[in-house]
Amino acid sequence: MNPKHPLLRTAPLALAFALLQPWGQLIAQVFAPAPSRVPATGKHIYFAQANPKADIAAAIERAGREHKRIILDFGGDWCGDCQVLDMYLHQTPNAQILAQNFILVRIEIGHMDHNVDIAQRYKVPIAKGVPALAVLDSHGKLLFSQANKEFGHIGTMEPHSVTEFLLRWKA
Repeated sequence: MNPKHPLLRTAPLALAFALLQPWGQLIAQVFAPAPSRVPATGKHIYFAQANPKADIAAAIERAGREHKRIILDFGGDWCGDCQVLDMYLHQTPNAQILAQNFILVRIEIGHMDHNVDIAQRYKVPIAKGVPALAVLDSHGKLLFSQANKEFGHIGTMEPHSVTEFLLRWKA
């Protein structure tokens, strides 16, 4: 045998890789990060340029005409749980319940430093975390505020949690 033959130089290496490949796949599976139950979308849903006071006033006017309630959604694009809440709100049946019964107003909170006065007005303690929701009647009266970070870990919750919330507070 000629030890300089190319096949003989690469065969041991190929054999080693062939033998190690199943182990490598197993190791990769064991140490791979656990898949997220719900992928973050990275969607732009909160706008720093918005005027939440004007948006709330317009929502109250519209809610009075349409006999709907208002959901104030405090959060930020950087918040993974806010992204998941948005995704759950747009799934069936939540999207239909939302459209038929509510007007959604998103309020961007920066890094807990924007629109703090609005959060305080509606008794939403954003310092505890977001997303945080408040529900108003069609006249703008506060009916509910999430004081205990109820959707703060929505990434580990099921979409039906949002459904139950919407059904509880619908007009």
